[in-house]
Amino acid sequence: MTWGLQSASVRFGQTPALTDVTFLLEPSTVTVVVGGDGAGKSTCLRALVGLVALSTGEARRPGRRQIGYVPATGGVYPDLTVDENLAFSGGVYGERGATLLDKSSATLERFGLVDAHSRLGGHLSGGMQRKLALGMALLHQPALLVLDEPTTGIDPLSRSEMWRIISRAAAGGAAVIVTTTYVDEAQRASSVLLLEQGRVIAQGSPSSIVGAIGGTLGVAHSATRPAGLSWRWGRAWRVWAPSGPLPDGVEPLQPEFEDAVVIASMADRRGEQLDV
Repeated sequence: MTWGLQSASVRFGQTPALTDVTFLLEPSTVTVVVGGDGAGKSTCLRALVGLVALSTGEARRPGRRQIGYVPATGGVYPDLTVDENLAFSGGVYGERGATLLDKSSATLERFGLVDAHSRLGGHLSGGMQRKLALGMALLHQPALLVLDEPTTGIDPLSRSEMWRIISRAAAGGAAVIVTTTYVDEAQRASSVLLLEQGRVIAQGSPSSIVGAIGGTLGVAHSATRPAGLSWRWGRAWRVWAPSGPLPDGVEPLQPEFEDAVVIASMADRRGEQLDV
């Protein structure tokens, strides 16, 4: 089955939170939603799982017992132990008895939480809380896995470990959608959705988004900001010329995915859109 949003819009009072958003989620794939604060990432996922009502459009999702969802707030009950969190989550999804015990034990092993099984959720480190929340969401082997910024605030090693687990879930047949503010994580995805102010500004595979960049990209190694559309890149400047040549002193450069994200935002502000 294919899940996702079709021409979905959400308004909070007079304020648009999502505007005409469409995406499809296939089994065994990972879709990453990228955007800054206020871009509409969380609203997008909450609309998908039915926690936010659509103003217009349609949300396609499986039954609630086939969804695994981790909110940006973490999804762990701080006053329950790790064992109790897993038992409660499993019970909600219909797991019972020996089956629940077996799946809980396997989750503890898989996520490196065996030694922490009797600790309160609120006493775990941020990284361990994120692992537990993901374990709770995966315990019942959902068809649709929905993760809102699961790697925010954790160290690089834990981020890599989380992504290995997410990739294995997709390999096992789940359709996975993940929001992130870390642009580099989007390169792990089958498909990427770039959001800005609740609107889709680019969509497709990472390579297709890079390939859709128009104009010319360059780099300037100067202390002062060069002429044209530019942004800091370490000690240098990236410079984008939508049409025409690059300014003097700017060397042509092959774009990377992070460049494509910045350029998509710039193009949107100019009233344009990448043709992916």
